[in-house]
Amino acid sequence: RGYSGNGGPALEAELNEPYEIRFDRGENMFFVEMRNHVVRRVDAKTKLISTVAGTGKEGFSGDGGPATKAELRQPHSIQFDEQGDLLICDIGNHRIRKVVVKAGLISTFAGTGERLPTPDGAKFSRAPLNGPRAIDFDRAGNLWLALREGNSIYKLELKAGTIHHVAGTGKSGFRGNGGPALEATVSGPKGISVAPGGNVYFTDTESNTIRMIDVRKGTVELVAGTGERGDGPDGDPLKCKLARPHGIFVDADGAVFIGDSENHRVRVIR
Repeated sequence: RGYSGNGGPALEAELNEPYEIRFDRGENMFFVEMRNHVVRRVDAKTKLISTVAGTGKEGFSGDGGPATKAELRQPHSIQFDEQGDLLICDIGNHRIRKVVVKAGLISTFAGTGERLPTPDGAKFSRAPLNGPRAIDFDRAGNLWLALREGNSIYKLELKAGTIHHVAGTGKSGFRGNGGPALEATVSGPKGISVAPGGNVYFTDTESNTIRMIDVRKGTVELVAGTGERGDGPDGDPLKCKLARPHGIFVDADGAVFIGDSENHRVRVIR
């Protein structure tokens, strides 16, 4: 565990709690190191590692300048937009940061740094975000956001520059399955993935479940877990207990992969 190796072979580098991984169009690998407060890149051809954002020190600084001289605080989720630029959930700073990859410059994309409720329909550049933990894009180019401490799911409409409340009341809980998403309570969502058909899956970590927003119906549905912590059994997803799941990914064929974190398993629903 450490922070070293930039400019050298990735296999010789020291890391500290790598979290989310994404690949750009050139198949270069980008990943977050939460405890080093950086985002790093492994070149697909040379296998050399470099830092693309963060200094290795915790803080908030650097907007408008080089991303490698900016400070982050516990970055967690990353994603590429349609232009190939990198968005980072800078959770400790309650912001989403953006790195223009070709220029190497960083800015705040959304959030004010305040831990306050997010007003529905506000401009996301001026709206507070309480614990932005995970992000994913839908096919229309909208950015879906899970607020861990805010216990809610939002959608950012990039063309309009606005943010919209989709699910969760803001209070922690496990109510409302099958009913209106805005009336449901969620419990510390930490992962999010948009399915090919547009429905939005998220890990409701503290309720030990996987839930889904049916975007056409406007409802929240239970997909896996019982609400009780446990380990399985395999078979019916609604009878399979989970233990604080964090990661989720919906594949092109609709298969749902789950990082069942404290059971030390990867589960799949097909």
